[in-house]
Amino acid sequence: MPQTSVGWHVELEFDEDTRHTRAAALVRLADGSEIRGHGAASRAPADSNQPRVGEEIAGARALNELAAKLLEKAHGEIDAVSGRTSHPLHMDR
Repeated sequence: MPQTSVGWHVELEFDEDTRHTRAAALVRLADGSEIRGHGAASRAPADSNQPRVGEEIAGARALNELAAKLLEKAHGEIDAVSGRTSHPLHMDR
């Protein structure tokens, strides 16, 4: 059976100020579609200013939303091909 190598390009961008970090994630799929996810983090006034931590949290949340949207897309494609309603896909599987 021949193997196919496929790659996805994922981009993460951040917008930050001294208390808030917002992240936008984008993946371009082989079928030409793009899926986007967003995440945010905020720093409590008593916490030290650590932009990297805000980026990690906001980025993880954006990627989590992106993953959920990919599962929704796959679920819809399964249903479209099978002609029936399948069980929703979850991230814990």
